[in-house]
Amino acid sequence: MSKKEKKQPAPEAQTAENVQESMTPEETSSPPAPETPTESAGAVEPSAPSEADTLRQTIAEQEDKFLRLCAEYDNFRKRSQKEKEAIYSDATANAVKALLSVYDNLERALKQETADEAYKKGVEMTMAGFLKAMEGLGVKEIEAVGRPFDPNIHNAVMHIEDESLGENMVAEVFQAGFTLGEKVIRFAMVKVAN
Repeated sequence: MSKKEKKQPAPEAQTAENVQESMTPEETSSPPAPETPTESAGAVEPSAPSEADTLRQTIAEQEDKFLRLCAEYDNFRKRSQKEKEAIYSDATANAVKALLSVYDNLERALKQETADEAYKKGVEMTMAGFLKAMEGLGVKEIEAVGRPFDPNIHNAVMHIEDESLGENMVAEVFQAGFTLGEKVIRFAMVKVAN
């Protein structure tokens, strides 16, 4: 080796002193901290949702819409069923209400005295057939005589004092009342005691 080569140190062989002398005061005050890839990526731009996250969110939204649609349809189906039942019940109640005058006339005919037994038997059979048809429709007569007065099913038109009957007891029925299930078609017109 020649002398020139020995005198010039290799750039890698520079000492720490030589490096510090060549640096500006700002560079020597604090050495830069090494950056990790996650820190630099997080600081530079926010993490964008991946395609999988976007698909999961879209699926969740579609599933929520589907469940809501199913619930709405179920509510619609139940509401329609109730409306159908109410329509049938109302139509039956209206038809029976129109026929109650026939019942009242048959009841008056049964109370009349007659010498003609065949006529009396015919009226009794007609009344029995009428009551059977009403029962087939689910219509029941309101029991009143000897029962406590109930304003939900009875209509009091008279009041009497009678010691043989208890307080607020129905003494007499002037016009029979009828119910269809829980619905009152016609209130029983009654006389109430005490």
